[in-house]
Amino acid sequence: MRLTRYYLPLLKETPSEAQIASHQLMLRAGMIRQEGAGIYAWLPFGFAVLKKIEQIVREEQNRAGAIEMLMPTIQQAELWRESGRYDAYGKEMLRITDRGDREMLFGPTNEEMITEIFRSGVRSYKDLPKNLYHIQWKFRDEIRPRFGVMRGREFLMKDAYSFDADKASARKSYNRMFVAYLRTYARMGLTAIPMRADTGPIGGDLSHEFIILADTGESAVFCDKRLLDLEVPPADLDFDGDLQPLVDRYTNFYAATDEKHEEGEFTSKVADGDRVSARGIEVGHIFNFGTKYSAPMKAVVAGPDGKEFPVEMGSYGVGVSRLVGAIIEAHHDDAGCKWPIPVAPFHVGLVNLKQGDAGTDAACAKAYEALTNAGVDVLYDDTQARPGEKFARMDLIGLPYQFIIGPRSLEAGKVEIKRRADGHRDEMGFDAAIDMVTRDVKSALQVS
Repeated sequence: MRLTRYYLPLLKETPSEAQIASHQLMLRAGMIRQEGAGIYAWLPFGFAVLKKIEQIVREEQNRAGAIEMLMPTIQQAELWRESGRYDAYGKEMLRITDRGDREMLFGPTNEEMITEIFRSGVRSYKDLPKNLYHIQWKFRDEIRPRFGVMRGREFLMKDAYSFDADKASARKSYNRMFVAYLRTYARMGLTAIPMRADTGPIGGDLSHEFIILADTGESAVFCDKRLLDLEVPPADLDFDGDLQPLVDRYTNFYAATDEKHEEGEFTSKVADGDRVSARGIEVGHIFNFGTKYSAPMKAVVAGPDGKEFPVEMGSYGVGVSRLVGAIIEAHHDDAGCKWPIPVAPFHVGLVNLKQGDAGTDAACAKAYEALTNAGVDVLYDDTQARPGEKFARMDLIGLPYQFIIGPRSLEAGKVEIKRRADGHRDEMGFDAAIDMVTRDVKSALQVS
C-alpha cells in the first residue's frame, strides 16, 4: 500500500482527554476516532490490527474445538427475564423499546440467547459436548468510559459457551479454553497470567481472568513471578487428551486479582523474591457456572435413562478490541507503537528518502514488489515529506521493520534496515535485506 493512497490521519499533539499511552497513541497514529463517549470509529490502520487479533482468536478457538456462529446484537428482554438477570444487571444494560412496544436490549453478553438457541436444537446427552462462539460487537453503558478502547461502551468481544452433560465433562471444556487462551495471547506477543477471579454478575464458582501486567492496569494483581516463565502449550497439543496436569501447572502458582487476593496465603506460598504486586489489564475471562442458566431456562437433555436434566455450562470471553490497547501498553516507547509481527497492520514500512529521484524510486519499486510477492505486507512512504518527518511517522505507527532507501546508501550498494522493537539498524545488500526481512516475518507468523 502506498501511503499517498492510504488514509492515515496522524495527530501532532496528544489530545488532552487521552490519559494512558494506548489511548494517546491510537489517536495520534490515526487508528481510531471518537464518535461519542466510549464509542470509536476504527480507521483503516486500527481496523487492520483489530482484524489480525480477531483472526488469531478465531484460529485458536477452532483449534480447541469451538464452533463459530453469529448472534444478533439486539436481544429480547423476555429471555433475560427467564434467567432472572433483566432487572438485576443494572444500568450498564442499554434497554430499548421497538415500534411494537416490545422491550429489547443491546446485548452486553449472550448467555441467555445462546441458551435459548441450544435448547431449541439439542435434545440428547449423545449430542454433547458442544462449544459455540462468535465474535461480535457488544454495548455496556459504562458510567465513566475512559482510557479509549480499554474501557469503552461499545467493544468487540469473542464469547464462547460450552454445554456438557456433567461436571467432569464441563471441567474438560473449561480446560480446553484455559489452554486456548494461553496460546492466543502468546501469539500476540503478550504474557497473560491466569488469575483466580470474582465471577461478577455472570455467576458461577470457577473463574479465571487472564491478565497482562501494565502500570496502567485497572486493578491490583498479585502473583508468583515464576508464572511468567512457563512454556506456552504447543500447536500440536491434543485438546481431546487430559489437559488437567497442564492447567494445574499454571494454577498451582499463586495468582489472584485484588477481589480474590489473600495476603496471608500470598506471603506463605510465595518466596520474597518471587512476589509480584502490580497493576494488570484484563484481556480475557473464563467461567464455569453449572446450571445457573440452563435450569431456569429449561435447557435440558435426555440422559441414558430417558430422564431430562439441565446441562452444565461455561462462558469464555476475550476482549478483542481491548487487546489492541493492551498490546500497545505492553509494546511502546516515547516515540510510538512497537507492533509484534503477528498483529502488525503492515510488516514493513518502506521509506524513500528522496522521492522523485530515479534511482531511489526504482529501488523502492523493486523492494515493494519483492516483499509483496514474498507475502510481506508493506506500507510504502512515497510522500514528499522530509526524511526526519518520515522517520518520526514510522516510529509513531510502529511497524516491525523499516526498509530505508536513500541515494547515499544506494551508491554503496546497500539499504538500511531498522528493527522497531529494539531500534537496531543494519546496512546490507538489497537482496540480503529482502531475504532477512522475509525470513523474519515468515518465522514470526508461523504457528508453533
